[in-house]
Amino acid sequence: MTTQATYQNLSYGITVMDAEYITPDLAAIYIVEQDGEVAIIETGTNHSIPYILQVLETKRLNFDNVRYIIPTHVHLDHAGGAGGLMDLCVNAELVVHPFGAAHLIDPSKLIAGATSVYGEEKFKNLYGDIKSIDQKRVIQAEDGFKLSMNGREFEFLDTPGHAKHHFCIYDKQSNGVFSGDTFGISYPQLITDEGRFIFATTTPVQFDPDALLNSIEKILNKSPEKIYLTHFSEITPTPVIIKQLKDSVNAFRKIALDAIDVSENRITVLNQNIQSYLLEKLTELGSKQSTEFQQSVIKFDSELNAQGLDFWLKKYHDS
Repeated sequence: MTTQATYQNLSYGITVMDAEYITPDLAAIYIVEQDGEVAIIETGTNHSIPYILQVLETKRLNFDNVRYIIPTHVHLDHAGGAGGLMDLCVNAELVVHPFGAAHLIDPSKLIAGATSVYGEEKFKNLYGDIKSIDQKRVIQAEDGFKLSMNGREFEFLDTPGHAKHHFCIYDKQSNGVFSGDTFGISYPQLITDEGRFIFATTTPVQFDPDALLNSIEKILNKSPEKIYLTHFSEITPTPVIIKQLKDSVNAFRKIALDAIDVSENRITVLNQNIQSYLLEKLTELGSKQSTEFQQSVIKFDSELNAQGLDFWLKKYHDS
C-alpha cells in the first residue's frame, strides 16, 4: 500500500520528492511546474508513480499536465518508471540522451541485464514491469539541445563519465543544473562542520574518470547557483563542495590503479579502500557522527563504486 509521499517545495516552481527507492533519501525525483505545465526530471521506478501523482495533486495538477518526462540517463533508479509514466501521461513526450533512447523504446536489454544481476524475483520487487515507449513520443536531446515549456528554457548538456548515455539539464530560470549522477552523491544525513559531504559515483559499467572531470567542468561553466542532485536534493556548488567532488574522482582512480595487481577478491579490497577514504574525509571535514552510522549511509554506494572500478580496470588496464 502506498504511504504518504515525502517532498519539499524548493524555489522557482521546483519540487524535490523521494522516489522511495530501497531506503528514504536515496533517490530523488524533481517536478518542475511552469504555468500549469510540468516536467518530471528522473522517474524513479514504477513503484514511485503513485507518489508522483500525490505530489502533483497537492498542486492541483495531475498526469494530464505533464509535458515532458526527462530521465538524465537510463539506469533504472533514474528511468525505471519512464514507460509506466508515459502510459499515464498522455500529453507527455520523453526526452532522453541519444545513446539511451533505444533502451527505453525497447527495454529488453535493460531488463535482461538487471535481471541477471538481481534475479527475477528481486528485479520485480525493485522495479516492477518495465514498459516500452512509442518512439514517436521520444525526443533525443543532443548536446546543446534546448527545450521550452511555457517559455521556461531547458538546455541539455552531454555529460559522460558516469555513463555515456547521460545528460544534465540546465534550467535557465533557476540558474540550476539537474545533474543526475554526474555531480556526485551527497546525502543530507551525513553532517560535517563544512556542510554537505559529496563524492563521485563510479558505478558499472561506463566509468571514465577523465570524461567525468570534464563533465563536472562543463556543468560549472554554466555558473549555476544550485545543483539538483538525484542522490540527494539540492546543494550549492561552493569551492569546498567542488574540491571534494573532484578530489574523490582522482582518489577513486588511484584506489583502482593501486589494486591493479590484486588477483583475488579485488572488489572487496576496492570496497574497503573506498570506505576508508570516505570515512577519513568525513573526519577531516569535522563530522562527529559515529563510524557505524557513516558506514551505514555510504555502504550501498561504496559497494557499487567498487564494482564499477573493478569493471574499469578489467576493460582498460588488465592484461
